[in-house]
Amino acid sequence: MVAAAAVWAPSAHNTQPWRFSARGQQISLHADASRQLMVADPGGREMMISCGAALFTARLALRSLGYIPDTTVLPDPVQRLLVARVSWQRRAGPAEYEQQLFGWVRQRRTHRGGFAPPPLAPELLTVLQHGAEGDGALLRIITGEGSRAALAAVAETAERAMRRHAAYVQELARWVSPPGSTRADGVPDTAYPARPDRTGPDFPGRDYAHGHGWGLPSFSFGVASSAGVACLLTTAEDRPQDWVNAGQALQRVLLTGAACGVAAALHSQPLELPWLRGYIRAQWSDGTYPQVLLRLGTVIQATASVRRPPASVLSPGGGEPPGARRE
Repeated sequence: MVAAAAVWAPSAHNTQPWRFSARGQQISLHADASRQLMVADPGGREMMISCGAALFTARLALRSLGYIPDTTVLPDPVQRLLVARVSWQRRAGPAEYEQQLFGWVRQRRTHRGGFAPPPLAPELLTVLQHGAEGDGALLRIITGEGSRAALAAVAETAERAMRRHAAYVQELARWVSPPGSTRADGVPDTAYPARPDRTGPDFPGRDYAHGHGWGLPSFSFGVASSAGVACLLTTAEDRPQDWVNAGQALQRVLLTGAACGVAAALHSQPLELPWLRGYIRAQWSDGTYPQVLLRLGTVIQATASVRRPPASVLSPGGGEPPGARRE
């Protein structure tokens, strides 16, 4: 059950760059370098963020079973792809909020488009910020129309630059599935709009269809929708451990938001270009390191995603906690 839940964590282009091994009362999470985006993410930062999100989900799955996870991040400096070891020796009933978050693991979807106009409650944003801090990250809310417009312009600059980068375009195409595909990873046509929504200010999405016309129908009718609340998830340092922590914080933010009826759109483009990432750090991060750019808001349209079966990412040997369902 733990691995079956963890595979539903978010990852760049839905690459699902993780694998698990189990022994006794311990599960090890490894980064799968064969799924790393070597053009967009040559340093593996996004891969480790994705693994961090999977780690948080595995921990949450154990809590839903009444176990207290003991987690060691990057336990072996020699094994750089060994992201974490998680064991469970102690028991304690899960809190109500942990059960609620776990209930959204399979239902949460990354949104790609605009949001409904109503603003989010300040109290909810405070809760999201406190949650991120608990996982070693900061969720910075970008306020002021000028700042939001400037950040949107940076995202647009990044998207335009990448569309002119042949190797980047080819790498993205390898992770996009045509309609009717039975592929269990990558971005299916049910996960993005056929015509990208324009938001105010406009945060452009990736060109997944690349002229094929794939994707869901748009419900914006040509009218610019709200960009929602623009946020930066940052960390004090920029080491692999910080990337893993950023991934854990991201998944907590996403699941907490989903439980409150809030969706998130992720924009990794400007953080994949070192010069733009440096600019964002100087302008909006107060000296911390930006790891994820996201927008939060409410939306009606639902998308569908895909995941690989647990057996394809879990090495034999048992290790599931008692009470876990076999899937």
